[in-house]
Amino acid sequence: MSDTKYDVIAIGNAIVDIIASCEDETIAKLGLNRGGMTLVDAEGADTLYAAMGQATEKSGGSAANTLAGLAQLGTRCAFIGQVAKDQFGEIFAHDIRAAGIDFDTPMRDSEPPTGRCLIFVTPDGERTMNTFLGAGQFLPAGALDEDVIASGAILYLEGYLWDPEEPRRAMRRAIDVARKAGRKVAFTASESFVIDRHGDDFRQMIEDGVIDILFVNEHELATLTGEADFEAGLAKVAGKVPVLVATRSAKGAVAVANGARAEVAAEPVDKVVDTTGAGDQFAAGFLAGHVAGEPLERCLRRGAIAASEVISHYGPRPETDMQALMAAKLA
Repeated sequence: MSDTKYDVIAIGNAIVDIIASCEDETIAKLGLNRGGMTLVDAEGADTLYAAMGQATEKSGGSAANTLAGLAQLGTRCAFIGQVAKDQFGEIFAHDIRAAGIDFDTPMRDSEPPTGRCLIFVTPDGERTMNTFLGAGQFLPAGALDEDVIASGAILYLEGYLWDPEEPRRAMRRAIDVARKAGRKVAFTASESFVIDRHGDDFRQMIEDGVIDILFVNEHELATLTGEADFEAGLAKVAGKVPVLVATRSAKGAVAVANGARAEVAAEPVDKVVDTTGAGDQFAAGFLAGHVAGEPLERCLRRGAIAASEVISHYGPRPETDMQALMAAKLA
């Protein structure tokens, strides 16, 4: 859009991912929620970190990961999220700016430290995430640059950050600013446990017409709608949001936009190494097509291609020239 400075502005957790391989026995021994995401406190994070083998550290956070993919695809992006003035905070700020994403949220002086996510990856590529939100839980509404929010074509929000009270207030304020500026609001449900806790909020936002683009996976859709049948769940939501995108892992993805439906298969992958960030990158690919005004099926293809790239290596962000990959796959 010609009157916008950014294509996508995201508000989300500012987190550094710590990723390590492990055997299935380790997941059982530690009593972890295999394949899911569990919130832990600082002590729990330290305990799990000590139990990890050799690890890699990469900046993460769901919405920030999506922006990293979008930036690689040539999309103009800005991120709003809270870090502390510490080593992990400096790592996060450096990485996101190096990716070409504007990030100007003031660092927090006091405790708690910058958030981190300890990710255990089993031999099948499944990731088990244990997240200490840290400073990200204390993003205040006062840290929002409302002129920046109003300058973005799409405001993208991650459900994970809806859990803590302070950033939830900030996100509600950001929604108001975006809507008054005539911008779109995109929302990713993030995880079923978030819907368990805040589903009434999400359902009310859907009923109120606040959400323009909703991203869910099939499990989140079932939790949101109470419908175990995928098609029944789609039918319950599709007429209430302009664009509904539902991913189904190896079964591909479906989108319904203003009554039109499109469906794509998952992109083939030689080997699934790590599913961390798959949903985040699917959203990146889809939104890149959406802001460019591409047809619904092509947006889904972009999402599937982006997801296939990220699950082929460790880490939640692309490691390939994504514009070249899209050009080759979509030719």
